[in-house]
Amino acid sequence: MMKRGLSTSSISSLLSLRFTRQQSSSSKFGVNPLPLRFLSSFTKPPGLLDKYRVLVERGELQHDPFQERVASELESLLGRLEQYEKDMEEYHVKLAEWKQNREKERRRLLMEEAESKQQGDAVNRRRSKLLETLMFRKKSENIEPGVGKWVSYLNREKKLDSLVGRCPSAPHAPRGLYIYGNVGSGKTMLMDMFFNATEGIVKHRQRYHFHEAMLKINEDMHKIWKNQVREKSSQSSISSWIMNLPFDTKVKEWLAGEEKYKQEVQMKNILPAVADKFLVDQQAGHVGASILCFDEIQTVDVFAIVALSGIISRLLSTGTVLVATSNRAPNDLNQDGMQKDIFQKFVIKLEEHCEFVLIGSEIDYRRFIAQRSFDQVHYFWPLDCTSMRKFENMWVEITSQLEGQITSETIRVMFGRKLEVPESCNGVARFAFDFLCGQPVGAADYIALAKNYHTVFISNIPIMSMRIRDKARRFITLIDELYNHHCCLFCLAATSIEDLFQGTEEGALFDLESFQFETEAEGGKLRRNVLVEGNVGSVGAPTAIVSMLSGQEEMFAFRRAVSRLIEMQTPLYLEGVRNVHPYFQRREQESSVDPPAPRFEFHQLT
Repeated sequence: MMKRGLSTSSISSLLSLRFTRQQSSSSKFGVNPLPLRFLSSFTKPPGLLDKYRVLVERGELQHDPFQERVASELESLLGRLEQYEKDMEEYHVKLAEWKQNREKERRRLLMEEAESKQQGDAVNRRRSKLLETLMFRKKSENIEPGVGKWVSYLNREKKLDSLVGRCPSAPHAPRGLYIYGNVGSGKTMLMDMFFNATEGIVKHRQRYHFHEAMLKINEDMHKIWKNQVREKSSQSSISSWIMNLPFDTKVKEWLAGEEKYKQEVQMKNILPAVADKFLVDQQAGHVGASILCFDEIQTVDVFAIVALSGIISRLLSTGTVLVATSNRAPNDLNQDGMQKDIFQKFVIKLEEHCEFVLIGSEIDYRRFIAQRSFDQVHYFWPLDCTSMRKFENMWVEITSQLEGQITSETIRVMFGRKLEVPESCNGVARFAFDFLCGQPVGAADYIALAKNYHTVFISNIPIMSMRIRDKARRFITLIDELYNHHCCLFCLAATSIEDLFQGTEEGALFDLESFQFETEAEGGKLRRNVLVEGNVGSVGAPTAIVSMLSGQEEMFAFRRAVSRLIEMQTPLYLEGVRNVHPYFQRREQESSVDPPAPRFEFHQLT
C-alpha cells in the first residue's frame, strides 16, 4: 500500500518539474540514453533501426552515421535471437537428460567399486602387515596426497564418457557486439535500446554497469566460498545417501571421500561457478538462451582483469551473447600491461564471439544539449547565499508536495552493511557532499542509494583537486550510479559543471577510474585468494590496491562525469526518471488499484 495516500500518479505530478522551455531547443541535438519504457511507448515500429530513425525524424536525436550502423548491427543480432532461443531450449532439455543419466551411471560405478572393496581380494587379505606397511611407506614417499583420488576420478570420468557419451554440444551462438567510442557518442543509449527489445525473446537477460557487475561477482564469490567452508565442516550433506547403503564403515568412508573429492574438483575454480549463476533467472529455470549487456567495460586493476576474463570467457563459452560498451578498443583496455597472459586470452575470446564496432563520432552530444539550454535549474552554483537559498527552496517545495514527513533512516547495502540517510521523504533524500564522499564508502553504497531514492539532493560540492583525490574518486562513482539508475539529481556546488574537476590545490587529479571493492571485513581473504588463483601475488587489503592508470584514463573519468552531469539536467533524461527508476516500478507493482500514471510534463521555475 502507498504511504499516506501517496499514489503513483501523485508522485508523477511531483516530478512534473521544470523544463518545458528547454524541450524545443535541446531536442534537436544530441544523444540521450532513452528510458526503456519511453522507447516502448512508440507505436511499435518494425525494428530497432526504425526506432532510431523515428527518433531522428522527430528531432529527438541528431542523425549520426556511426550510430545508424550500430543500430543496424543490433537489429540484425536481434533477428537471430528468436531462433537461437528455441535452439537453446532444446539443447538444455538434452543437457538435463544427459546430466541425469551421467549421475545415475556414476553412482552405479561407485557401487560396483564399493562392492569390490567390500568383498576384498584374497591375495590382499593374505598380505602380511609388514608388507602392507612397507608398501604404504613407498607410496607415501613417491606419490603426492590426493593423486590416487585424482586418478580414480579421471578413470571414472572416462568410463562415463564411453557409457553415456560426452556432453551435448551447445548450438552456435550469434556473434555479439563490442561497441566502443568517445564519451557521449551514444553507446549506452543504443545498448539500452537493444536490451529493451530483447524482452519476451530471451529468458535470461541482464544489464550491468561495470561497478554493479564487479560487486555482484565479489558477492557471489563470498557466498560460494562460505558454502565451501560450511560443507567442509559438515559431511552430512555429502554422505547422507551413503549411510543407508549395505557396506561396512570403512567402505562408506571411502565412498564419502570420493563424493567429497568430486565436489572439490568441481569447485576448485571459483570463477566458472560464479559465472554459471551470473545470468540465470531462477524463475525461468535454466532453459533457454542468455544475453549480457555490459556497460563500461574497464580493466582498472588485477582483480578486474582476472574476474572479467574468468566470468565473461565462461559465459561466452557456454553460449551467452554479449553486447558491451567501452571507451576503449579491446586491445587498448590494458595499457599498463597487468596480467598480460590472462588479458590476452580474454581478448582472443572476445574476438571469437563479438564484432568490434567503433562509434567514431568526435561529438559529445550531451554538450550539444548544454550549449542550447537556457538554464540548468537542478545545478546551483556557486556556494553563495543566492544559490543556497534556491537550493533550499527546491528541497522545501518538493518535500512539501510529497506530503510526507522528513525523517532519517537506514538502508541495507551489500555484504551486510548499512548506510545512514540523514534526511529522506518518500523516495527523496538529501546529503552533504562530505557525508557521501568523505567516508570510506563505495559503489555498493551508491547502488543501494540509487535504487532506493528517485531524487537526490547533494549540497556543498567543492572544486575537485589532488587535495581531495579520494573524495573526487567517490564522487565520480556516485554520479555513475545515480546516472545508471536514472535518478533525478539536485546539486549545490562551488563552481560550474565544466570547472568542477579543474582544481589545482596540491596538484591536478589523476587515477579517477580506480575502483575499490567492498568486502565483508577489511582485509578479507577472498579477494587475495582470487588473485592467487590467477597466479597473482597478494597485494594487501582491498582498500590498499592502487591502480596504475594513464593520463588517458584520467581524461575519460573527467569527461564521463561532466558529460553525465550535463545530461542529467536535460528534459529527456528527467522525463525518464518516472518511466525507468526502480522506485516507481516497485510502486506500480505494490499498488494495482491506482490507474497508470500519466506521462508527466516538465515545467521550469520562474
